[in-house]
Amino acid sequence: QVQLVESGGGLVQAGGSLRLSCAASGSIFTINAMGWYRQAPGKQRELVARITSGGSTNYADSVKGRFTISRANAKNTVYLQMNSLKPEDTAVYYCAADLRATMTHKSLDYWGQGTQVTVSS
Repeated sequence: QVQLVESGGGLVQAGGSLRLSCAASGSIFTINAMGWYRQAPGKQRELVARITSGGSTNYADSVKGRFTISRANAKNTVYLQMNSLKPEDTAVYYCAADLRATMTHKSLDYWGQGTQVTVSS
């Protein structure tokens, strides 16, 4: 089995910072990419940032210049440093991994349980 466990969410004032972490564990053969998505009330889940095993990144336009995604491959962990937070960043943030588990032949998407980020004005 594969698990993704997020941490680091919370309540912060506008302009503040938070750092999210997500650790993947279990029967993992290889991880192709990891990323962060978010879902605000009444809205669809959207991609925030993604990073491949080779280090290539992409970001939602709304977070470019404020958020930074990084990855510790040896630890199967991905981080999201969020600076200059805005009230519109308030959402549940989900970690996702495109990975291949051991004893399988194809990669699948796995999701964490989500962590709440609330930015007050």
